[in-house]
Amino acid sequence: MGSRVVMVGGDAAGMTAASDLVKEVGPDHEIVVIERGHHTSYSACGLPYWVAGDVKSCDDLIARTPAEHRENGIDLRLGVTATGLDADRRVLVTTEGDVAYDYLLIATGAEPVRPDVPGAHAEGIAPITTISQGEELLRQLERKPEKVVVAGSGFIGVEMAEVCVRLGLDTTVVSGSQYPLDQLEPALGQRIADEMASQQIGLRLGTRLTGFRTESGRVTGVELDDHTVLDADLVILGLGVQPRSDLAAQAGLTLGPKGAIVVDAHQCADRERRIWAAGDCSAVRDRQTGKLLHVPLGDHANKQGMVAASGIEAQILGGEPAWAFPGVVQTFITRFCDLEIARTGLSRAQADDLGWDTVSVAIDTTTTAGYFPTAEPMTVWMLADRDTRRVRGVQIVGGSTAGLRIDTAATAITAGLRVDDLIMLDLGYAPPFSAVWSPLHVAARALYKLL
Repeated sequence: MGSRVVMVGGDAAGMTAASDLVKEVGPDHEIVVIERGHHTSYSACGLPYWVAGDVKSCDDLIARTPAEHRENGIDLRLGVTATGLDADRRVLVTTEGDVAYDYLLIATGAEPVRPDVPGAHAEGIAPITTISQGEELLRQLERKPEKVVVAGSGFIGVEMAEVCVRLGLDTTVVSGSQYPLDQLEPALGQRIADEMASQQIGLRLGTRLTGFRTESGRVTGVELDDHTVLDADLVILGLGVQPRSDLAAQAGLTLGPKGAIVVDAHQCADRERRIWAAGDCSAVRDRQTGKLLHVPLGDHANKQGMVAASGIEAQILGGEPAWAFPGVVQTFITRFCDLEIARTGLSRAQADDLGWDTVSVAIDTTTTAGYFPTAEPMTVWMLADRDTRRVRGVQIVGGSTAGLRIDTAATAITAGLRVDDLIMLDLGYAPPFSAVWSPLHVAARALYKLL
């Protein structure tokens, strides 16, 4: 038998790497996946839409079942937790015994942030990052809660607030931020707040929770730092996630933002000890600033799994890795009810923190030609360097079809395009899809006049 490659984690990064490796180096080499849960290769980002009823079954979120992975030659061990790592001996300690390896990929993902306050583990306080947690939240919803609190107004919080609207639940969002999705510019964030209020969502912004009131082990209320209490028989946690990097810490690997594992362009965390890391447990580098970030997204995880597999394959077979991960430009997209929300690149605050001399503009336009019956309002905010004229950031809030225009903006930033280049970019035009000057064209022209 050849080498044994062990993956810790059976979701996006881990199973992408395992699937690639079993094709490229198997059956001469052993591919083992250790997964503490009982599901593999599923879309965690789709969980809110399953809870809302858009996705009819959790099975629809699963790209490939454990049985399919095993049929492909992967030694998949479910319900097994990795509890320790002796990196010098290349031994993984698990609840089912020690597992020796020749190459190790840590793909342990991230876990929901749970506030360190009294009562935080009471029944009825529900995170939503795994299928099991989604199943538990559905059980809680079967109890017909009268008052729901969503803790947090980031992407998870906003998406779960939409779920509550669609389920007809009396809901309040609590957040320490001054407006939802505080990665956005204030005016765009305020538009989201206004839309949430119009959907009868209560907003307690600029307010932090300090504790939970409980009765017989079940949550009954949320205590806030202004000394008020919100009644709640269900609390949905949307406070973000943090890397699950305990194994890396035990091995003395370098940790970066929020404890994310620092890796090179081939996802290698320690070449001498043959350790790679990929997915939500690992750090990424911003392509514009060079700074390390923690950006937990499924598309990054899949790419990083592919990159890690190519690096391990090169170590086993010789040669150079086929892939490298170039970093990110921080592209995000989501929605709240009928409002699409997207951003890419830097915010004004991020640029200011770097000391960059930038200029920004916000324009109001429509998603199609203004006279077209399906036209909906949208706002585009754009940021550029004063000297180089390079586009540095774009944010979009608007109606149907507004959000995906962010992909053009992300491409422009990745390619280092100037505002002038964006104005002359050959984009698709027909009245059902865009005005003659697309929304990005309009924003770029307005910004050009300020440079």
